Amino acid sequence: MPLTFTLDPAVTPALRDGILDLWSDVTDAGGAVGFVPPVGREEIRPELVRHFVQMAEGRTRLLVGHDEAGQVAAAAFLTHNTHRLMTHWVWLYTVMVHPRHQGRGYGRDLLAAAADAARSADGVDAIRLTCRGGHGLERFYASCGYKEVGRVPDAIRVAPGDDRDEIFMLLPLG
Repeated sequence: MPLTFTLDPAVTPALRDGILDLWSDVTDAGGAVGFVPPVGREEIRPELVRHFVQMAEGRTRLLVGHDEAGQVAAAAFLTHNTHRLMTHWVWLYTVMVHPRHQGRGYGRDLLAAAADAARSADGVDAIRLTCRGGHGLERFYASCGYKEVGRVPDAIRVAPGDDRDEIFMLLPLG
């Protein structure tokens, strides 16, 4: 059954808790979403609050996918570029699909919904994102139309002695 996507949902305690659970579960399953396992909701909460503040300021939009039970199953944040010469593209951050839903095509659905959301914004021609090397994520994003446009070797330190590349990807929307 497909996910139901909502752009800019009302931020309620249930949504907040659903995203915290999603983020924690994705991280603990090995997902590269800004933390390393194990991680608790209280570690993630300040980062989520920063996203919510940016949403309130109109700089970030939240895309959420709910499963058939109404649970948060996927999420991503689209952030407007504030540099006056770069407002024609947006950043896509914290792209997550709950581990219990992976392998069903929901990641592709989430990226397609994010592209549709970006296309609906005036003057947005592309989406940029970064991903952590070592997981093969760049191959997944490439299969969804993204092109690798840059790489910074060893930019992400997951643990002492475990440095990963930061990979820059671009999806033209035209």
